[in-house]
Amino acid sequence: MSATHPGRILVGVGPIRMPVRTRSLVVTAVSIAALIVLLVISLGMGSFPLSPGAVVDILLGGGDDLDRTVVLEWRLPRALAAISVGAMLAIAGSLFQSVTRNPLASPDILGLSNGAFTGMLVALVLVSPSPSARTIGALLGALVAAALIWLLAARGGVQGFRLIIVGIGVSAMLASLNTWMLLQIELETAMFASAWGAGSLNGVTAQTLVIALLCAAPAVLASAGLGPRLRQLDLGDDVAAATGARPAAVRTGAIVIGVVLVAAATTVAGPVAFVALAAPQVARLLARTASLSSGLSALVGAVLLLASDIVAQHLLPVVLPVGVVTVSVGGAYLVLMIVLEIRRRA
Repeated sequence: MSATHPGRILVGVGPIRMPVRTRSLVVTAVSIAALIVLLVISLGMGSFPLSPGAVVDILLGGGDDLDRTVVLEWRLPRALAAISVGAMLAIAGSLFQSVTRNPLASPDILGLSNGAFTGMLVALVLVSPSPSARTIGALLGALVAAALIWLLAARGGVQGFRLIIVGIGVSAMLASLNTWMLLQIELETAMFASAWGAGSLNGVTAQTLVIALLCAAPAVLASAGLGPRLRQLDLGDDVAAATGARPAAVRTGAIVIGVVLVAAATTVAGPVAFVALAAPQVARLLARTASLSSGLSALVGAVLLLASDIVAQHLLPVVLPVGVVTVSVGGAYLVLMIVLEIRRRA
């Protein structure tokens, strides 16, 4: 690591180096530190409380059998699920907002989360309640919803605002369909699906998380490789094409990657709202960058969802699904973003 012009430093190994903004590195370091602190707090809180020192000792291989069981088998899968789901949703949100060039674009507003929920319900009722069947159903549901939105918005060329409006309409129709399906199935299955549909980390298992991560890993790697092309699109389609990018292919690839990430996240925790909307913009505001960063967005998304889960589990009079907390916080954020957008256009 060595210094370069003000505000940037060179980061790399050996001859491979690249300039990185100092503020971005600081925000990244602070986000990682906050995530570690929240993880330790999450693993220590509950009906069987443990001190932060005891949690750290267990994570490093110490502690007695009971403490290790509580932390590693009961609490760690949920905490890791919150981190993973928050990161996946944030990356998906950054992709959709980059493609549409609109800070209000996110998978939950566009209807992809409801599409994944529809696919999960169909798989749950007609195929199997197994995690693998729910994962495939959620992925297919999100893909069908994305294809429908794309086809309805594609006349005359896909534009960000049109995509959002069509997505809102499709989301409303899918939400109605999901409600109708819940009213038709058995009570026990409907109760499970309804709780999961609110966005919940209750009942998360290591098996479900591993399946989701295996599906999401290629998409996360692809999103990292797509980042430079998306930044080229910020210059306009003509300039991007002149510099070697293919705008249509880049947008299609970003949407497919985002759909896969949303489906994987929905399989674990259901349609958690507003993390994908808020995390990329919060990350950009903190780092003060011109474009969205999928890596920094992922860190902020993980912090947001893990903190929301701590609030939902331990800091409220009753235990609530994490989606209820994110909706409450996200609703205020959405109103703020709409007001700022109106003022900017005025």
